[in-house]
Amino acid sequence: MKATRECYSCLGRLVHQAAELATEEPTMRRKVIEEGQKLLYREFSITKTSIAVATLLHRLVRTTTGNVDPYHRIKQAEVAMANDLFRGWKADHERDLKSCLVFAARGNAIDFFKDLMTVEEDLAKPVEFAIDKTEALEKKLEVAESILYLADNAGEVFFDLPLVWRLENFGSVTYVVKESPIQDDITLADLERFGLAKELPRVITTGTDTPGVDMALASDGFKSEFETADLVLAKGMGYWETLSELPAQDKVFYLLRAKCHPVANSLRVAMGSYVALLR
Repeated sequence: MKATRECYSCLGRLVHQAAELATEEPTMRRKVIEEGQKLLYREFSITKTSIAVATLLHRLVRTTTGNVDPYHRIKQAEVAMANDLFRGWKADHERDLKSCLVFAARGNAIDFFKDLMTVEEDLAKPVEFAIDKTEALEKKLEVAESILYLADNAGEVFFDLPLVWRLENFGSVTYVVKESPIQDDITLADLERFGLAKELPRVITTGTDTPGVDMALASDGFKSEFETADLVLAKGMGYWETLSELPAQDKVFYLLRAKCHPVANSLRVAMGSYVALLR
């Protein structure tokens, strides 16, 4: 989906947030924010995805400050919180597919623009899908031999696990993370650092540092895996914002919470709605 006028202010907030997380030095912060606002003014367009611009902004922040992973502390806090919740809810792979989808979608309530207390409150709320194509997914799984699971935020991995384990009953599952740090998205290094790699099947990366996945920047290896997979489960808004730019293939299953008006409007659901859509 292309950016809307509303995305401009959100990207502006992103510049401030990333700068504050990347450095505590006031002069450097001011410099990063000033340069970021200039870049945003120069690059923003409703003919692009907001992800394309966000990627440039994050690269500017990292390069200027020398901080290669500004969201590291947020990821640590998310993982600790999600681990506690995961243990408390005693989620396991014996759940049916719909329950696993609901549990995984619940994790998408994690939002780096919100404080952790608000996130915890959101995670405790009921999950009902405004768009529910679970039956279509079940039919796809009957014949799927290879499944890509595109991961989102660091804390969501715990919420993904029961669904990943469930999907392994149908075909080989490959968990896909980011090659290098971007926002609070999980990376291969994070999986190792947080001790999560051992809980997952085969893991690969998108080969790039974009939220969602910008296919123009993704590695040839990932693009080949995407092309040959029988089913792709794409977790989070970033994948809707990027992959919806591709022609419909009837094999990408989007699982997300619409956290902003532009995404909600593009899906024709109310903001805050959960979506399980096959496209």
